[in-house]
Amino acid sequence: MTAPHAHRTDDWWRDAVIYQVYPRSFADGDGDGTGDLAGVRARLSYLAELGVDALWFTPWYLSPLVDGGYDVADYRTIDPAFGTLAEAEKLITEAREIGIRVIVDIVPNHVSDQHAWFRAALAAGPRSPEREVFHFRPGRGENGELPPNNWPSQFSGRTWTRVEDGEWYLHLFTPEQPDLNWAHPSVRQEHEDILRFWFERGVAGVRIDSAALLVKDPALADFIEGADPHPYVDQDGLHDIYRSWRAIADVYQGIFVGEVWLPDSERFARYLRPGELHTAFNFNFLSCPWEADRLRRTIDDTLAEHAPAGAPATWVLCNHDVTRTATRYGRTDTGFDFAKKAFGTPSDLGLGTRRARAAALLTLALPGSVYVYQGEELGLPEADIPLDRIQDPMHTRSEGVDPGRDGCRVPLPWTAEAPWYGFGSVAEPWLPQPRDWARYAVDRQRADPESMLTLYRTALALRRTAGGFGDGPMTWLPADKGVLAFARTEGLVCVVNLAHTPAALPPHERLLLASGPLDAEGRLPQDTAVWLRV
Repeated sequence: MTAPHAHRTDDWWRDAVIYQVYPRSFADGDGDGTGDLAGVRARLSYLAELGVDALWFTPWYLSPLVDGGYDVADYRTIDPAFGTLAEAEKLITEAREIGIRVIVDIVPNHVSDQHAWFRAALAAGPRSPEREVFHFRPGRGENGELPPNNWPSQFSGRTWTRVEDGEWYLHLFTPEQPDLNWAHPSVRQEHEDILRFWFERGVAGVRIDSAALLVKDPALADFIEGADPHPYVDQDGLHDIYRSWRAIADVYQGIFVGEVWLPDSERFARYLRPGELHTAFNFNFLSCPWEADRLRRTIDDTLAEHAPAGAPATWVLCNHDVTRTATRYGRTDTGFDFAKKAFGTPSDLGLGTRRARAAALLTLALPGSVYVYQGEELGLPEADIPLDRIQDPMHTRSEGVDPGRDGCRVPLPWTAEAPWYGFGSVAEPWLPQPRDWARYAVDRQRADPESMLTLYRTALALRRTAGGFGDGPMTWLPADKGVLAFARTEGLVCVVNLAHTPAALPPHERLLLASGPLDAEGRLPQDTAVWLRV
């Protein structure tokens, strides 16, 4: 195995390709139907061959798995379904030995209702010190029968649950995920200790879940649409927390990436100021439709909002919460919006896959770092999950309206002819795999020079060796309407045709890579991208 980017300095994160591992669905090492750390360790050679610089693991901690592991019962213990702490330490070490760093996911907004703190709070009763680390309040109404306020949920449904003694507790997500009170010093101290715990075990960075939600309006005032500031999104007190976190990360040369969903680019950029977060996910690009003008504007806005902070942009096409790219790009509405998710939305998978291939080259040519969600390199589509197998709480809390996120979390296909496509050896996977997924299996795609996997492997190898990629300047080039063309350094040019007619390529010395074949006249067909050396 080779060591990707072994020459990198401490600024490796500025142009890294980071692969998102959803452990439950990556590979099953013990045959019980659930992906685990043994499965990841057995597939490290695949990840090295793919050419990624780092792995971001969604939560692998002890959890009842009500919300896919984002309901954490103990941040210092690996869930037995995934393995042990010793195995996590081995994985971190083994990955680092082949040049791949590990980023862990921290969930600071809330814990599981099975966390020791919350169980103690329930047992201690109203107005106890144990309840002060959460948001317990008496209800409104004559007998306290109404919730303390009207805050909307991040999922569907209520944000307050009443306990037997009459008090209510806040949960912006499910009732099994009580929100922590970040005004309490114990909450801050605990999370700083958790950061040190994982940095001392060799992780290179931390992804911060729901990073803009931690701090709440102390008065818990009612939500008013359009009011500024929002009572629990992007409160100013967040920045003091992240400055204290940054001081810890700097000791270990660790990095942060924040999950920050904010429409205001100026507010977004505040999280990237010196002394705060290193990077933050760029969700505007992820949700942007496959339209040339919209994409160009989003790219410009993204680069502009990062420039004042000197932070690199992060480019993301998909993650464990979002409809798979190949399916999304085959729809009439090619953008992404949680509120618009619906059963039965038709998709032209051939069209979507062609666009996903072009989008891969576009994304990997942009300045900054790139996150690749597991299975995107295989071109996996969104899977239709039978109603009786859906596990995502977004589905149940919407009373069955929202199809949920399980369709992008289906276990990966590794071997076309093996049971469960080689994901595991004995038990059926925790989510059902579609019957036609043999064509997406790794072993078939490895042998196919035209496969999505081959495209990704070739693109990542060029990004690593060819020059002009990663962090740095870019310049838009003149192009016909519907065509995106830009130059990087060292003569690298990327052209993406979203127009209805073929586009002529600019003069060039060499075609490095194309997402699909050129036409008979050497022009770039619709929904196709190329990398050129001029």
